[in-house]
Amino acid sequence: MLQPELKLRRDKIRSLMTLKDIDAALITCNANLIYTYGQVVSGYLYLPLHSPALLFFKRPNNIKGEHSFPIRKPEQIVDILKEQGLPLPPKLMLEGDELPYTEYVRLASLFPDAEIVNGTPIIRQARSVKTSVEIEMFRRSGIAHAKAYEQIPGIYREGMTDVELSIEIERLMRLQGCLGIFRVFGRSMEIFMGSVLTGNNAAYPSPYDFALGGQGLDPALPGGANGTPLKEGQSVMVDLGGNFNGYMGDMSRVFSVGKLSEEAYAAHQVCLDIQEKVSSMARPGAVCEDLYNAAVDMAEKTGFADKFMGIGQQAKFIGHGIGLEINEMPVIAPRMKQELEPGMVFALEPKIVIPEVGPVGIENSWVVTNEGVEKLTNCAEEIIELGK
Repeated sequence: MLQPELKLRRDKIRSLMTLKDIDAALITCNANLIYTYGQVVSGYLYLPLHSPALLFFKRPNNIKGEHSFPIRKPEQIVDILKEQGLPLPPKLMLEGDELPYTEYVRLASLFPDAEIVNGTPIIRQARSVKTSVEIEMFRRSGIAHAKAYEQIPGIYREGMTDVELSIEIERLMRLQGCLGIFRVFGRSMEIFMGSVLTGNNAAYPSPYDFALGGQGLDPALPGGANGTPLKEGQSVMVDLGGNFNGYMGDMSRVFSVGKLSEEAYAAHQVCLDIQEKVSSMARPGAVCEDLYNAAVDMAEKTGFADKFMGIGQQAKFIGHGIGLEINEMPVIAPRMKQELEPGMVFALEPKIVIPEVGPVGIENSWVVTNEGVEKLTNCAEEIIELGK
């Protein structure tokens, strides 16, 4: 990662620290280290307000640089700061929403005279507005994502289960360069690659805060494909995450085994119309709650409110920020008063579940521009018949 890009990111965090009178940050969680240092390390990035960042690393042991210091334990950090002539911070922020309690307490104890505050909201706020380099990473990811999805109809074989189809799609994704790991913010959020949902499994309630659930193969990971045979007249929604360079692109497309019911095609068109409406409203200053309400209003007026974003257990959002993690800010949901800003990147995913048929709908990744939004995931959006 080029130093000017990293400095830009660090300075975004510093500007928010200034508003809270925070003197320094100690960063150690993977996604935040990628953001501020450019790669995952076992160690700590110390980010003072008015001097260069310092890296204290345990692994890998081949890091070089003027501001890099090998350590065995975090207790060495304070001594090195003093050797460098740096004052200890009166107010220090740690990643309070991400660190285990024991580690949080240990790091806080290194600075007994400092006021320790939770810096996770500040870092997430900084990360919510992407740089031009980050947006280009999304564009490249979207191209690779689309190349994989375009090959899906040709890998279907009669008699497949949803799991077997998912495995073949995962292979396509990996061949396009997908890294395979999908980082998620929050201790109770887990995902493997994404989900392939068909039939009534799409309505199976999930403990995770996803748009649609799925039973999964085991209670240890209750989400996504569950071994349902792909049958004539059923839809198949492919929602595999597009991590090709560290940035979590999000795209869903719907396929069919044979022809679907008229209701399914009508519902899919409603979702496309919702996407068109919301994306036309999305621009700097647009309020997330207003976008959500517009989508729900369209679902109600078209008679699909009881099937919108699930059946029985319905998701209470239609979009979410994406970045180094799949669930960043902003969230397009009720009571979310946050306004969109240029550089924000989000996934918009209006979806409807038709009983006995399966899910229909659409999901794309979008970046907020100065005038509106730009779609980052571009491939066919109609329902495509498998095997054709």
